Amino acid sequence: MVLVNVHSDGQPIIINKDMLTWYLLSLKLRQKFQTKNQHSEPVQDQNLHGLSEIPVQDQNFQNHKQTHSESGKEVVEERPGDTTGEDSWVISIRDKVEQAHRDDDTAIWGKLCIYRVPHYLKENDKKSYFPQTVSLGPYHHGKKRLRPMERHKWRAVNKVLKRLKQRIEMYTNAMRELEEKARACYEGPISLSSNEFTEMLVLDGCFVLELFRGTVEGFTEIGYARNDPVFAMRGLMHSIQRDMIMLENQLPLFVLDRLLELQLGTQNQTGIVAHVAVKFFDPLMPTGEALTKPDQSKLMNWLEKSLDTLGDKGELHCLDVFRRSLLHSSPTPNTRSLLKRLTRNTRVVDKRQQQMVHCVTELREAGVKFRKRKTDRFWDIEFKNGYLEIPKLLIHDGTKSLFSNLIAFEQCHIESSNHITSYIIFMDNLINASEDVSYLHYCGIIEHWLGSDSEVADLFNRLCQEVVFDPKDSHLSRLSGDVNRYYNRKWNVLKATLTHKYFNNPWAYFSFSAAVILLLLTLCQSFYAVYAYYKPNSKL
Repeated sequence: MVLVNVHSDGQPIIINKDMLTWYLLSLKLRQKFQTKNQHSEPVQDQNLHGLSEIPVQDQNFQNHKQTHSESGKEVVEERPGDTTGEDSWVISIRDKVEQAHRDDDTAIWGKLCIYRVPHYLKENDKKSYFPQTVSLGPYHHGKKRLRPMERHKWRAVNKVLKRLKQRIEMYTNAMRELEEKARACYEGPISLSSNEFTEMLVLDGCFVLELFRGTVEGFTEIGYARNDPVFAMRGLMHSIQRDMIMLENQLPLFVLDRLLELQLGTQNQTGIVAHVAVKFFDPLMPTGEALTKPDQSKLMNWLEKSLDTLGDKGELHCLDVFRRSLLHSSPTPNTRSLLKRLTRNTRVVDKRQQQMVHCVTELREAGVKFRKRKTDRFWDIEFKNGYLEIPKLLIHDGTKSLFSNLIAFEQCHIESSNHITSYIIFMDNLINASEDVSYLHYCGIIEHWLGSDSEVADLFNRLCQEVVFDPKDSHLSRLSGDVNRYYNRKWNVLKATLTHKYFNNPWAYFSFSAAVILLLLTLCQSFYAVYAYYKPNSKL
């Protein structure tokens, strides 16, 4: 049907009645939608399928994230039609699973040798594990407090290139070939790019080799001034040595070996860096005296044989070499110790059973005597005939950092023995108070450069607070058992009590001897008096 209307100006207007009906219905429904949208209510009108524009609005509304207020908090509800958030969530989970699969590659784990110190160890003592003067490796690379040493590293690189008339490209190309192998030695992801990592290996490696070479040949002989601020035998060198022995501040030994081969121009120089490192770190040795030339020769021969028996020299670094030099002529062969550690039953260590022996004061009360043992192996303790013989230990301001990093390495590296940890826990058991340190110092067992005996006691008491250790897996477990059995014998306790209370000086022994003689004479006199009374006519 067509309706004809007349405009005010007299012109006719033709209107389609059906179109007018649909227009009015659409307008009515649009108003209804707008009213419901203002109240945040979903539209569920099933009579809208005939409209051309309403289904689009309905679909958008169904995919909309409805927002409403509950107790003053804004809550966003995701509509079933919205699959974008769910898809990204699933993709994120898949990425995490794939990363876990890559991290679970045991072949990568086998190459680890430079670890980040566990948080439970460094929580209360960060200074012992963080370098203060120089950074080596990627963990502390670029730290603000360590940047001043970077220009001296470049001085070392420049000195090497000028001395040997070489180009830097030879070193960067060689390190790029070792990049993947070197990265595998470090725990966790490394944020440095390929170029940055390669540059770091060249820079730090040449710096270390210059320090080693200067120690052996002399810094002035290799081109450094006598008053050089770094490359000279002065106080700063001790701080550098202490930083270079930290677990997080290491370079793989094969990197240093390769750089040395480039400098010498010959192949197969593996082992030379390890030999020189032992001499470089000799001032940090906790033994009472420096190594004599025969001792150094013996140590070098042992170290060379030890390094030749290793399956992969890339698993070594300066801290490991230093540790091996401390444990030369180890109390148990390395192969047996390693096999025992890898095949023992897995169990949770009981911290309550970490006490190996009693303290010095208690052992003295049980009759145990202490004396210094003459040996350069500070861990080589012996107990026989009531005497506990302990080698001399020198404690200085770097001893805490040294022992802390050695313990951290043994805690992290499964293929390492726990000889250093065993020794330190044994000494920690012996030392409870300053009186124990004072007596060990009197016996010549401990010499220290700290302020007081109480500081030494505090040092040992703090070293092993969070260390996980099984006494049964210690090379000192049998010795500890012998000491404890001696301690538990009642006769030894009684004898020690008599000695400490009544025979604590030479005059006590003289008085006791005189009293015994007087008692014997009195008994003899009494005997003859009684005998003469009952048998007066008998002849003796």
